[in-house]
Amino acid sequence: MIKADVHVHSSFSSDSEELLENSVKSAITAGLDVLCITEHMDMDYPTGEFLLDTASYKKELLRLKEKYSGEIELLYGVELGLMDYLAPRLYEYTAAEDFDFIIGSSHLVDGIDPYEPEYFGKFGDTNGLVRYFDSILANISAYDNFDVYGHLDYVVRYSNAKSYTPSDHHDIIDEILKKLIDMGKGIELNTAGLKYGLGWAHPHPQVLKHYRELGGEIITVGSDAHKGEHIAYDFDIAADILTSAGFEYYTVFRKRKADFIKI
Repeated sequence: MIKADVHVHSSFSSDSEELLENSVKSAITAGLDVLCITEHMDMDYPTGEFLLDTASYKKELLRLKEKYSGEIELLYGVELGLMDYLAPRLYEYTAAEDFDFIIGSSHLVDGIDPYEPEYFGKFGDTNGLVRYFDSILANISAYDNFDVYGHLDYVVRYSNAKSYTPSDHHDIIDEILKKLIDMGKGIELNTAGLKYGLGWAHPHPQVLKHYRELGGEIITVGSDAHKGEHIAYDFDIAADILTSAGFEYYTVFRKRKADFIKI
């Protein structure tokens, strides 16, 4: 079993009501050795949500890190909502913090979150996917201070999933993966896709396998939990998913340095 969940949210993120201490307790109950909290920081989110109170979050995390030091390793992370024009502000923000781990993610395209019905209502299923993948490439071309790219096909959670075949978007996905590898960045296995009933974890197994075939080695594992009960969600099969795609190791970041752990 994978023993590190490195994509988790608590009530410091606008879309969670779970107390951070409850998340830590849930991780201990789940038998994890490592838990990295990665609260949302999405600048310019249209509703004004997802602006992280970083000081309060860090203070509580450090308190819990000391309190539970004999039971679990607690790491300080963040999930940045990337948009290409935000790069200068994101560099300034991350330079001021000593994060263990930074996830870069795409949550908005043209100011709209695919979570909102408006997104596919405006762009349609096929073009909605194309615009999302195009935005990832733009984001990573503008900003590089992250460790892995999060839930690479997040957009599919809210589309007509049956219409998604990675091979239909091979060129752009291939370009994204090659650029991430050239940048020395990784991707994550995000089990929330299973929770949402897609039938696969993010990214799709074809994408995961192609990343490995291209030489990608950095792969973290996260539940993307917003409730304590979802921490380590389907981690009992995560190792099989990784080995089926050709991985022998998964990764945990401490002070932005990758530690490769045998599966």
